[in-house]
Amino acid sequence: MKAFLLAAGLGTRLRPFTNEIPKCLLPIDGRPLIQIWIEHLGEHGIDEVLINTHWLHEKVEEFFESRKYAVGHSKIGKAFHGLNSMQVIESSYNVRPKIRLFYAPELLGSAGTLLANRDWVADGKPFFILYGDNLTDVNLTKIYTFHCQHGLPFTLGVFKTNRPRQCGIAEVGENGLVKGFVEKPENPKSDLAAAGVYMADHRIFDLLPQLASSPYPLDLGFHVIPKLVGKMRAYCIEEFLMDIGTPESYEEARSAWSRAQDA
Repeated sequence: MKAFLLAAGLGTRLRPFTNEIPKCLLPIDGRPLIQIWIEHLGEHGIDEVLINTHWLHEKVEEFFESRKYAVGHSKIGKAFHGLNSMQVIESSYNVRPKIRLFYAPELLGSAGTLLANRDWVADGKPFFILYGDNLTDVNLTKIYTFHCQHGLPFTLGVFKTNRPRQCGIAEVGENGLVKGFVEKPENPKSDLAAAGVYMADHRIFDLLPQLASSPYPLDLGFHVIPKLVGKMRAYCIEEFLMDIGTPESYEEARSAWSRAQDA
């Protein structure tokens, strides 16, 4: 299994924490957030992870090198909007999963990163799409089983929110089929928010050929997920899930995570 772990954001809302350290390396209970993610992915049988980088990308590279990872280079293939190489970091200690770093000199956005690396998931098997600024212990194995059972191109992880105007909001039918989706709606029609924990397969690219020539950055919430209405099912996440997008939410997440792990 493969997973995109999206971690290239500037972390603007988290400043000053992110002035000198990328958001994905912020510590949570003594461990960088990205380390928590990698260990969690390994526990759920993920074999390969592609991590996109941009802001302070060299520090992310240094992190993996310091963890006894060997660094190599490989070509993407055809140049994609000026991008013609990616770093491949494969563990020389048989650590699971293998890590592939994709550095974008300019931000492509969440959807743009998927399009740039569509050949990486061209084998037809389902793959995870995960937002690296989330802190969660969600059961990825259950999501994988759920996705394989419903047979649609996309699984939208959702959670109940009390701030629907600040989230991507899904309208979900009784059978779990997503019948509407709006990013940051003025008039929310539900309290089910997109969680940044998704699963998809190659069919999502067939639905979006026009995006390859669109201006960047491209966002999943604005440009992709609305086009998948009627072609995806919602998976309700009940486990621990918090965004660390602001200094306040970061401090809250650190405290809540520590309590959750001790429980």
